[in-house]
Amino acid sequence: MCGIAGIFHCGTVKPVDPVRVERMCDALAHRGPDGAGVWTAPGVGLGHRRLSIIDVAGSPQPMHSADGRAVLVFNGEIYNFRELRRELESVGAQFRTDGDSEVILAAWQRWGVDCLERLHGMFAFAIYDLDRRELFLARDRLGVKPLFMAELSDGSLAFASELKGLLVHPLLRREADPLALEDYLAWGYVPDHRSFLKGVEKLPAGHFRLLKHDRAPEPPRQWWDVSFAERHKGSAGDLSAQLLHRLREAVSSRMVSDVPLGAFLSGGVDSSSVVALMSEASAEPVRTCSIGFDVEALDETGYAQQVAERFATEHRSRTVDPDDFGMVDRLAAMFDEPFADASALPTWRVCELARETVTVALSGDGADEAMAGYRRQVFHHREEQARAILPASIRGPLFGTLGRMWPKADWAPRPLRAKSTLQALAEDGAMGYARALSVVDMPGREQLYSEEFLRTLDGYRAEQPLVELMRNAPARSGLDRAQYADLKFWLPGDILSKVDRTSMDVSLEAREPLLDHRLVEFAAMLPHRMRIRKAQGKWLLKRTMERYLPENVLYRPKQGFVTPLAQWFRGPLAREARAIASSAGLVQTGWFDAARLAKIAEAHISGRSDYGRLLWQLLMLDRSLKRLAISP
Repeated sequence: MCGIAGIFHCGTVKPVDPVRVERMCDALAHRGPDGAGVWTAPGVGLGHRRLSIIDVAGSPQPMHSADGRAVLVFNGEIYNFRELRRELESVGAQFRTDGDSEVILAAWQRWGVDCLERLHGMFAFAIYDLDRRELFLARDRLGVKPLFMAELSDGSLAFASELKGLLVHPLLRREADPLALEDYLAWGYVPDHRSFLKGVEKLPAGHFRLLKHDRAPEPPRQWWDVSFAERHKGSAGDLSAQLLHRLREAVSSRMVSDVPLGAFLSGGVDSSSVVALMSEASAEPVRTCSIGFDVEALDETGYAQQVAERFATEHRSRTVDPDDFGMVDRLAAMFDEPFADASALPTWRVCELARETVTVALSGDGADEAMAGYRRQVFHHREEQARAILPASIRGPLFGTLGRMWPKADWAPRPLRAKSTLQALAEDGAMGYARALSVVDMPGREQLYSEEFLRTLDGYRAEQPLVELMRNAPARSGLDRAQYADLKFWLPGDILSKVDRTSMDVSLEAREPLLDHRLVEFAAMLPHRMRIRKAQGKWLLKRTMERYLPENVLYRPKQGFVTPLAQWFRGPLAREARAIASSAGLVQTGWFDAARLAKIAEAHISGRSDYGRLLWQLLMLDRSLKRLAISP
C-alpha cells in the first residue's frame, strides 16, 4: 500500500516544481515509509510514498514503462497480476521487475482505458503517457483506495491519496462547502460525491479521468457498476457451492504477500469466515487479532477467542476503554474531513495491534453490503412488502400521523421504538431507506442550524443524492436498491474510508476479500430468499459457512463494531459533552444554534435522551475545523 500525489497542467504547459510534489508526498509518509520518489516533466509531476508488499527489493516508483514512454504512481494491489503478466508476455511485453506496478503500465500500453476491466484488485493510480501527452487517473470498482483532486487557480489539477496531500499546496483554498456540512450531519461522514472543502473532489469508485495539456479538464467517466437487474437460477445447494468457490478464490488471491500477513477477527460471521478460509488455504497458523470493550454488552472478544481456538490461530487481543478518548485529535488528523463513525477508534486500535506482527491484514468488510447483512436492509425489505400491499394514498396519511404521534423513546426496548419505522412507511422506499441510514434526520438537523445557515442551504437536503441514486439503480426491488445504495454510497464514504485511513496511519495494508468484484456481482444476482429468510440476513453465506463455523457465531444477533459513546458521554466524557456548545470553533462558524447544542448535551447526560452519536459528530467536526483552518 502506498500514497500517491501529483500535479498536471490542463490547457497549458507550465513547469512543475518537484519540491512542491515532494511536500505533498511527505504529508502522506505514513502511507509509505519504505521509499519515496518524484518525477517531473513539462506540465506534469508525479510523486510516490511506498509501503513494500510485493517485490520488496524492486518496483520503485514513479515507475517507467520498459520503453520509457509511460510513467506510473500506484496505490493498491493487483491480485491477478501474474496471470496478466503471462498474457502480456505472450504478445511481446518485457518486464524488468517482479511486481504488479509494471504490469499496470504494460496493460495500459496494450489496451488503453480497457485495461481497467482486466485488473482485479484495489487501486488508485496515475499514468502519464509521454506519447499522448495525457494523464490517466483511475480508481478501483468499489472505492477501496481513495483519490482526492482539486483544480487550482494556476490551471493545474492536483491529486493525492488523502486530503492532507492537497492541504500543503499553497494554492488550495480552505473554504468549507455548506452542503458538505449538511451531508456530514446526516450521515456522519462526507460522501464521495462531495468534499468538505470547496473546489476539492473525490474520484468516484469505478471511474477514471483522462486529462490533456491542450484542453480543459473533462469530468470523470464510469467504467464499472454493479447490477441487481438479473437473478441466478438454481437450488440453494448449487448456489452455495458457487458462493464457496468464489469465497475461496477471493481469500486465497489476497494471501499473496512477500511480507508477514494476518487477519482481523471480530468474532462475527464475516471476519470468522475469512479466517476459516485462510486457515484452510495456509500450511501455517493464521495470525489474528481482535479488540474488545470495557462495556460487557458491546464486547465480542469471547466469540473471537472461540473462532481462534477452533482454527488454532496465533491470536492476540486488546481492550479499548474511555481513556482512548484522548485519541480524538489523532482521529481528526487521520481523516482530515470530519468523520464521525465512532468505530474508527477500535478499528485504529486493531490495526495498531495487527501492525505489531504483520504488514498485511485481511478483513471481513463488504459482506453486509453485498449480501444483505444489515438489520436496516432486513427492515427495509419488510417495509417494501407492506408498501406493495398498501397504496401511498393510504400509507402516507395513516403512518405519517402515527409517526408524528409516536414518542421518540430512546430509553424503551427496541420493539417499542417504532417512530422511525412508522415515518418510513409513510414515504416511498428510497426516502424511507434514507431515513433509516441517516444519523440525524431532517427535522433534527434543522433544529441544530441557525436561520442564516438554513438560508445558505437553499432547500438542499442530504437525502436527495441518495434517493436519486436508489431511484435510478439497476435493480428489480426495494431490497436491491437498498443494497445498491449501500455499495455505492455508504461503503466508499464510510466503511472503506475508515479502514483505509486507520490502517494507513500505522502503515498497515488492509485487504477486503469479501469485496472481490466477482463475488459482489454474484451476490447481486441472488434471489431474495437466498439473501434474507425469517429476519436473517446473509442467509446463503451463513448456510455455506455452517461446515466451518459454530452456530452461535453464525446465528447470534448482529452486533457490529460499536464504541460505547452513550456511556462515555454520561460518564468520563460528560465534561467534553458540555464543552461542545461553547466551542469557539463551532460557534464562530455561525452554522448552529448554540442554545440547542447546550440542551442536547444536558438531555444526554441526564439520560432523558440518547445523543451519543450526535455529540461525537459535533466533537469530531470541532476538531476537524481546527485542523483544516477553514477561512471565513
